[in-house]
Amino acid sequence: MKHRGRHRRRRRGRALRATLAGTALALTAAATLISASQATVADAPGALRPVASDEGGRLPLAEHRVPGRWLDRLASKMGRPVGVGTVLEGADLPLRDAAHCSTAAKHSLPVEPAATRAYCFGGSDTRGWRAGAVTTSGDADDDGRWGGNRVILSGWTRGAAGGGSMDGPAPGQGLAKVAFVDANDSARLRYTWALLAVPVDGGQDYRGLISPLSGMVWYQDKLLVTTRERDRDALYVYDMDRIQRATVESDAVGRVRGGWAAHGYRYVLPAVASYTLPGGDDVSRPATVSLDRSTSPDSLVASEWVPADDDRRTRLWRYALSRDPARSGLLSTDSSGRAAPVEAYETKTTGVRGVLAHRSGWYLDRTAGDPGGHGTLWRQDTKGARATECGTDETRHCWSGDSGSLSYWQETGEVWSQSGRTLFALPLTSIDRALD
Repeated sequence: MKHRGRHRRRRRGRALRATLAGTALALTAAATLISASQATVADAPGALRPVASDEGGRLPLAEHRVPGRWLDRLASKMGRPVGVGTVLEGADLPLRDAAHCSTAAKHSLPVEPAATRAYCFGGSDTRGWRAGAVTTSGDADDDGRWGGNRVILSGWTRGAAGGGSMDGPAPGQGLAKVAFVDANDSARLRYTWALLAVPVDGGQDYRGLISPLSGMVWYQDKLLVTTRERDRDALYVYDMDRIQRATVESDAVGRVRGGWAAHGYRYVLPAVASYTLPGGDDVSRPATVSLDRSTSPDSLVASEWVPADDDRRTRLWRYALSRDPARSGLLSTDSSGRAAPVEAYETKTTGVRGVLAHRSGWYLDRTAGDPGGHGTLWRQDTKGARATECGTDETRHCWSGDSGSLSYWQETGEVWSQSGRTLFALPLTSIDRALD
């Protein structure tokens, strides 16, 4: 894979950051101040505790590739795969900008620091679906573009409840889909959908991926997504150059009379690999992930889900990404195909919905303690922890309402996340200033 225009747009990125900073005040005014009833917070979680290599909980992952002949067979039957550019050409669904978002959507935005821009999904295409993961072309390539396009990916799950397991008891329940958002014009974002799937029957067919998408990273030509509890596969991997067109508009998934269906969507991504957990019923699993470009090599960081009322510590992991051009977008593995974490930590922070690591800091997005409330964004390292205080009662519940995954767009310096149906962004520098 060839990187798209690396380092060409640094100057343009600086200008964009300056423009975005000027919009923060408008969104700050739209955010609702937090009430005193939300002021009670848990004690500060303290410093991260490193987990030694000989301790349990370091979570090695075993890589399994879908046989190439399966993918080739599927492509021969469905037609030649397409890329991200082709998908964006059909992006015809508009995202509303912050000024046209509902009062509830504006209330869910961070209070301190404030979002500099926000966009809302709406309409029947998200009714009954839950948003849970965000990644961007800023993850895919460090110049922030993929094939010349700025792109945001937003992951959704049918009927998912955050943090819990899901067995998909009804048709369509638990299906996972991704909104491909054309972000080339920040004043006019548009999107279209692609369904995530898993090849079966030797590549003769595919099934829908049944999983809450609580974490997602697009790195080089691969998309890595988290999977549900009680599934031995911790992460599924998709190839962004192997997007298939659906040929039949139907609620079914897979091979149907007359062609191929993707639950009514135009595109489907068949998985090309997965990373499985070690054996045992009590093994931890990644619940949310993000990319860290401040390490060498680039790395994938992950956090598990521990309920807010649990007294168990939350585990964090860092995995190196491969530098081998033949393994673009995949984790670095040993000769047995295992990816062992290069770092592991424990934290007292529970209820973590989003994780981000940059340089020495880990940013943990802790869910709100009550419906309609706001969450807390902690920055932790091996020395201590900080969270923003806001409101007259100095509460730490200053982050977004329905918290979600975190993604850092290096070229613009923005952190992207999603609160319910609202995508939002703000500079990482503003987060750090609020935490100093």
